[in-house]
Amino acid sequence: MSDIKAFGERLIGNLEKVIVGKRQSIELIVIGLLCQGHVLIEDVPGVGKTMLARSLAKSLDCDFNRIQFTPDMLPSDVTGVSIYNQQKNKFEFRPGPVIGQIILADEINRATPKTQAALLEAMEERQVTVDGVTHMLSRPFMVLATQNPIEYEGTFPLPEAQLDRFLLRLRLGYPSMSDEIQVLDDQQIHHPLESLKSVITLKEILQAMDAVKQIFVSPVVKRYIVELTTRTRQSADVYLGASPRGSLSLARASQAKAAMLGRDYVLPDDVQALAAAVLAHRIIVSPAARLRDLSSDRIVQEIVHATPVPGGEFASEPVKKKVK
Repeated sequence: MSDIKAFGERLIGNLEKVIVGKRQSIELIVIGLLCQGHVLIEDVPGVGKTMLARSLAKSLDCDFNRIQFTPDMLPSDVTGVSIYNQQKNKFEFRPGPVIGQIILADEINRATPKTQAALLEAMEERQVTVDGVTHMLSRPFMVLATQNPIEYEGTFPLPEAQLDRFLLRLRLGYPSMSDEIQVLDDQQIHHPLESLKSVITLKEILQAMDAVKQIFVSPVVKRYIVELTTRTRQSADVYLGASPRGSLSLARASQAKAAMLGRDYVLPDDVQALAAAVLAHRIIVSPAARLRDLSSDRIVQEIVHATPVPGGEFASEPVKKKVK
């Protein structure tokens, strides 16, 4: 798994040229890429959400499209539309910006729910259907969506079905004083994004994605993952718990994290480190818990602390023989 570890370090190092002091958030973005998943970046304006997405796109040798969501946007503005060609006497499909590889859905919660729903098929099935014709999307396909907190003016909450399609949700937060001073220094003459180069080829991305699937997950770790997800459905503080898609996402993200650390097997530590990022946005907090100002992240963290951690051997059989 040294190849994936080197892949991650190269990509993270390139992103850190633009995004200063946010290594943990950058690692989550890379995990999302390796898992062929989508990432929701939620935070206040001005902390670098869009810049992180653009930096990832420039670091990869992939097609990049940006969708700036607004309240007056229509679903056809996202998926594309069929236009009648008078010369050829037939309808022709004009692809929308969602038909690409790395898609930046900027301020996704400023669009109406009807327009947001235009992304559902593309995010889950990697295809777009317009006028009864299905158009397959190429690999890799990744949606990086940014959104402002729902308390802000002019925002619409994302539907639960769409939130569930995001592998991870992350928040950047404000930088420390030293990091913010470095940002001022780095951007005094020109923006670091202008000189950012591609460091990962399309072939390397596809090879890394396939390699992550081979990371061994022991039966006890699988049971641990499912138990964490099940407890979100049983908690008194949760109105609606995480779906089985949450278990699948947590398992795949844990595989990617293990590979980035140079291991070919998953540890419970990998699961614990990613539980909040993978599960918190998939649950609906109960009204009583909201009155106590209890967030979904806090609920998932409490579930992780309360769930017994499995013991035993987590490595695959070939690894154990190699150790002997």
